[in-house]
Amino acid sequence: MNRDDAERLHTAVLVSPASEKRGLRKQRRHAAAKLQAEQRQTERAASKAKHQAELAERRGTTYLPAAGEPGPAQLRSAGHFRLPRHQDTSATLAGAYPFLAEGGLGSEGVFVGQDLYSGGSFVYDPWVLYARGLITAPNLVLAGIVGSGKSSLAKSLYTRSLPFGRRVYVPGDPKGEHTAVAEAVGGRAIILGRGLSTRLNPLDEGYRPSSMSDETWSSTVASRRRDLLGALAETVLTRPLSPLEHTAIDTALSATVRGNDVPILPMIVDHILSPESTSDPDGRLAEDGRMVGHALRRLVAGDLAGLFDGPSTVTFDPTLPMISLDLSRVAENSTLISVLMTCSSAWMESALLDPNGGQRWCIYDEAWRLMSHPALLKRMDAHWRLARHYGIANMLIFHKLTDLENVGDQGSAMRSLANGLLANAETRIIYRQESDQLGTTARALGLTSTEQKLLPGLGVGQGLWRIKDRSFVCQHQLHPAELDLFDTTTRMTS
Repeated sequence: MNRDDAERLHTAVLVSPASEKRGLRKQRRHAAAKLQAEQRQTERAASKAKHQAELAERRGTTYLPAAGEPGPAQLRSAGHFRLPRHQDTSATLAGAYPFLAEGGLGSEGVFVGQDLYSGGSFVYDPWVLYARGLITAPNLVLAGIVGSGKSSLAKSLYTRSLPFGRRVYVPGDPKGEHTAVAEAVGGRAIILGRGLSTRLNPLDEGYRPSSMSDETWSSTVASRRRDLLGALAETVLTRPLSPLEHTAIDTALSATVRGNDVPILPMIVDHILSPESTSDPDGRLAEDGRMVGHALRRLVAGDLAGLFDGPSTVTFDPTLPMISLDLSRVAENSTLISVLMTCSSAWMESALLDPNGGQRWCIYDEAWRLMSHPALLKRMDAHWRLARHYGIANMLIFHKLTDLENVGDQGSAMRSLANGLLANAETRIIYRQESDQLGTTARALGLTSTEQKLLPGLGVGQGLWRIKDRSFVCQHQLHPAELDLFDTTTRMTS
């Protein structure tokens, strides 16, 4: 092998196939990088040219001034051009703005809880709403099945109103639920029942307003005593009194008042059954008032004895923040409950006549029992119609609206009075209702289909508030101290 052959052999060994492949890859990378650089340069040049063209076009364009074309041809007026505001009903605007929430009742009043639609606080006060013209009747109806939280809501509304200067009257508490609340807020609960020393004299003069003259007060007391005796007799007899029976009561009341400073019911009974010879020379008056006398005698010597047969041992003090008449000891006797409620309503009326008495809540719990007595229903109806005159807000609490259909016969005067209570309440609060009650509830309150579907799914403390023509869904919120005080499930859970 000569020298030239050896050099050629050495060169072939150094330039192997692998080295050749690496060189090709390197060349391809350099070529690709060069192409990318040329492409970027071309794009920058095109962008720069486009920018220069836009600047040239902008410089060459003539724009009108902000005030318009100068000179008389501009047709401008001295004033500004304004379009009128578009006004329409909320039902129409809801189609254009479907996600608007109710603005609420404002921030003035008693805090109740949270508005579940808007997320804000829900505040309610019938006196504030009446002063603002949002309602014309301050009465309230609250309905809900057992365990829905309606009792806690009622107690929250009236106890949270106390710091605002309002007072609370509960003329009849069949279950005794409001007794602990009355004692906790510095009020008083009058507990009545057999075996207790408590006595109530239906013929007490009651609370006298400071502005009433002696003559007016005497006439008022006489009229109240006469009406109360007639209502008590009608309650026991379960029928209206005849004119002759009214005469027997008037004669006996006049004779009793003439001879006693503190008349009591047994004296009235004695005068009705054995009238004075001067007022009944032929004995006809005793015969005419015999049924009334024996009906009232039942309150002092019969199965209803022990509560009305002597002077009062307790007084009705309307200056207290809260007064409740606890009827839980006599809950099994519907007649006795009606009699006691009639007496307490008469005392309450004497306090309501005081123009300086302030604003007051009147709570009618377990209303289905109270409305079954005609005399008591008439008194309730009078209080509801005169609520604005008295400055009171009546609250009617029951389980379902079909309870109103159990009052009297169809088309009777009692049924009309019961329906009138609902008509005179512009605030209706409906808590959870059973499915079979939805149709009746919707028809009675004029609910929409959406509102009707809400009722079976409401949770504890959640209620549909219908305030005149406005609707809210509110979650009632309780303080832990209120929760302990308002709890009505102690016997079931302890």
